[in-house]
Amino acid sequence: MPGILHRRTKSSSHTAHDFWKHFQQRPLDAIFRPQSVALIGASEKEGSVGRTILWNLLSSPFGGTIYPVNNSQRHRRRPSIFGIRSYQRVQEVPERNIDLAIVAVPARAVKEVMQDCVSVGVKCAIIISAGFKETGADGAILENDILEIARDGNIRVVGPNCLGVMNPIAGLNATFATSIAKPGNVAFISQSGAMCTSILDWSLQANVGFSAFISIGSMMDVSWGDIIYYLGDDPNTKAIAIYMETIGDARSFMSAASEVAMTKPIIVIKPGRTEQAAAAAASHTGSLAGSDDVLDAAFKRCGVLRVNKIREVFEIIELLGKQPRPRGKHLTIVTNAGGPGVISTDALIDSGGQLAWLSEETMSQLNQLLPPHWSKANPIDLLGDATPDTYAKAVTIAAQNQYSDGTLIVLTPQSMTDPTETARRIAEVSQKFRGTKPMLASWMGGAGVMEGRAILDRAGIPTYDYPDSAAQMFSYMFQYSVNVSQLYQCPRWCAEMHPESQMVDSILASAQSAGRNLLTEFESKQILSAYGIPTVKTILARSAEEALHAANEIGYPVVVKVNSEIITHKTDVGGVKLHLTSPEQVQEAFDSVKEAVESKFEEGAFLGVTIQPMIDIRDAYELIVGASPDKQFGPVMLFGSGGTLVEVYNDRSLALPPLNSNLAHLMMKNTKIYKALKGVRGKSSVDIHALEKLIVNFSHLVMEKWNYISEIEINPLLASSNNLVALDARVILHSAVETGSAAESKSIIQPAIRPYPSQYEHRFVSKKGRAFLLRAIMPEDEPLVVDFHKRISEESVYTRYLSDLKYEQRVAHNRLIRVCHVDYDRDIALVALDKTSNIDKIAAAARLTKQHGNNSSEYSILVADDYQGEGLGGKLLQELVSHARADGLDMIEAVVLPTNRAMIHVAEKVGFECIYDKDEGVVKQFLNLRDSQPIITMTTEEMKRRRLSAPICI
Repeated sequence: MPGILHRRTKSSSHTAHDFWKHFQQRPLDAIFRPQSVALIGASEKEGSVGRTILWNLLSSPFGGTIYPVNNSQRHRRRPSIFGIRSYQRVQEVPERNIDLAIVAVPARAVKEVMQDCVSVGVKCAIIISAGFKETGADGAILENDILEIARDGNIRVVGPNCLGVMNPIAGLNATFATSIAKPGNVAFISQSGAMCTSILDWSLQANVGFSAFISIGSMMDVSWGDIIYYLGDDPNTKAIAIYMETIGDARSFMSAASEVAMTKPIIVIKPGRTEQAAAAAASHTGSLAGSDDVLDAAFKRCGVLRVNKIREVFEIIELLGKQPRPRGKHLTIVTNAGGPGVISTDALIDSGGQLAWLSEETMSQLNQLLPPHWSKANPIDLLGDATPDTYAKAVTIAAQNQYSDGTLIVLTPQSMTDPTETARRIAEVSQKFRGTKPMLASWMGGAGVMEGRAILDRAGIPTYDYPDSAAQMFSYMFQYSVNVSQLYQCPRWCAEMHPESQMVDSILASAQSAGRNLLTEFESKQILSAYGIPTVKTILARSAEEALHAANEIGYPVVVKVNSEIITHKTDVGGVKLHLTSPEQVQEAFDSVKEAVESKFEEGAFLGVTIQPMIDIRDAYELIVGASPDKQFGPVMLFGSGGTLVEVYNDRSLALPPLNSNLAHLMMKNTKIYKALKGVRGKSSVDIHALEKLIVNFSHLVMEKWNYISEIEINPLLASSNNLVALDARVILHSAVETGSAAESKSIIQPAIRPYPSQYEHRFVSKKGRAFLLRAIMPEDEPLVVDFHKRISEESVYTRYLSDLKYEQRVAHNRLIRVCHVDYDRDIALVALDKTSNIDKIAAAARLTKQHGNNSSEYSILVADDYQGEGLGGKLLQELVSHARADGLDMIEAVVLPTNRAMIHVAEKVGFECIYDKDEGVVKQFLNLRDSQPIITMTTEEMKRRRLSAPICI
């Protein structure tokens, strides 16, 4: 027979089929839900990878056709493998445009195999084979050659050097593991095949299921970002767990994780905290490993929860798969022994949780139930003679407490205890609260409690050997929610734009053209001042006479510092003189600094001095604000305790720019100095909001000039109750060779987060003569968006959303954070602000959202009723098209109602083709930006679903 076709019986059908009907156009569906699979390297040889994968495909019906392919000499005389007709090359397979090719041949043969796959239109491939970049330079060249072949043929590739992919819900087992995972709602992704098999083996015993089980290998093509986006769209996946060795494409990961983590928890275990472990991970994957502290900062920025132990991954996967996430941090502990309750409390508090307060009603019910000597507090100590009935009633009361966000039940085996019957009663109680609050258990002991543990496990209650582990897991899950909510709070104010940016460019370009990598302190402070960062008054003096004149102008006491284009640390070479109170001291300082520099450096190192006022620092704190490049994430910002002992104190916090006021505040809170800045021992607090603003402005400087600036540092930044001032600054540039004429050299790592697109900001006048400012949307715009929706009629809402979306739904904070917090690598959202009055008001908004998995996008535009007819829709659509072209997109599409004649007319004027679909009663619009044949990739139902729930909404 030409192949084997798995057909689902009624008993094996899954409701997921209905969920997936809107997602049939996604390219990675060919990997996770293939209708045809060619296994290249299929074999009957005992113990071979090809035999194991073929057997797994046959043993787990997935609804598609299997084509075994093997070109080895041994198989050429055999017409079939396991009774299925086999083929020597994929070109012989009767079906064209095969969904998935699984490649399990030696590395040296993969290149030819991929060329064959391209020739017959294979859509996706999983390369199981090892022997590529992890083996050295030759392997890296071979891998790159294969990647070019795949890209030329538009084939998406998982691997190489991987275990394969499972979709337990669809029944697909395209791996060489010994069995398929159970269906569930947690997806697991790993770069390590061994981790995959270990977790798979554990999950079968622990009765934990997965929505997807993916060995991603060395990520030649399909990366973390691709998989996270795919799983984010998957209705069967409720959470994602990752074992990561290297980050790969940092920007892709950050974009995908920041979007998906808002609705689905992402948990990562990332080894490599030590240099030796990082080196081992790099040799395993053949990829660079960046700074672990920077990675922590990146995870926090995109809402990802990091754990440090393999055990914690297992435990969190089980918790995610069985219980809902807590809505708060307050846990109720029910126990029959005081000691475990105390230990649980310590673990809970240490990991950021809190004990739940027992309400008056809860206390009254417990007093009626329990003996007089119970603990009268949380933890609720039932005492050692607690019966199964007492446990069940106490847990019911505790779970109903309005101040509790979850319940931990602890049992210690005592002579009066019945662990098995107690577990059975708790399992019954848990069904009443299923899906509302998490319920965890710790049945402490050995053989005597094993049957009880099994009962709890079957009831979906995660059970831990020790109660402190359970308490910590509860806190981990709450911390995820906190991380996400803190990231997406509405900032307090909007960052200022910087009109002196051209002056900054002039300084930077001039230094680079002169072959300099180091700016002088005077130049560095000019740049800071241009970005609204206060600096101490500084006067450049090239002679002793000029120094004396400058000192008299500033007023004594003063500071003299060397001005040089090559000296980085001025104090180390005797280039700083403090507390100068007279002209004689200034003269002496000038001569001393000049002599010290000229004795240690070549001619030309001494370019004079700078004169600055001597600042009284007795009631001020010395801080440091800086940025330097990471080899994976690009520019990384630092804030902490400054001064000459900055390395000794090592009190610092890292963050990825750009920042807003909330993110700047979180960065400060992660340092020890923050408590002092809030005011201690009679000292007044520094102006925290002003410090936030300074950090935000600094982050804009870093992001706008990252192609010029390699490192930048303010140390010290003096902070007191009435003043913030940069006393010293240092700026190191990329070399002119690195930067290049286009300032886009590959040797300079781009920021992991795409900068705010200030290039879109400009003013224009509408058809009716009103003045508007067009710019990209900002997180600070949330109140303006709320006001905008007040001015939208019900008719406009229905036209825009193809649904009657209520005002309360449109302005809910959880929705608006997805509207206003834009990842500019994924979306572009523009607003037109009416500037005819002193109060900013959004007149119209537009958005262009890239579709996951392909190079097309969807546009949406909404104009307030009182601004329609002014040409705003056409203006915004033209801007979106220009952005799409500049970003290299292939197509823009949309679906509108036939009654929306104005938008149809506007789109046609811009160049869109509009097709009326009489079956669905809509007009489908598309603009082909490439020469390829245009295709509408989304159905109307998919468009409607995204408009109601996805970040495309305005």
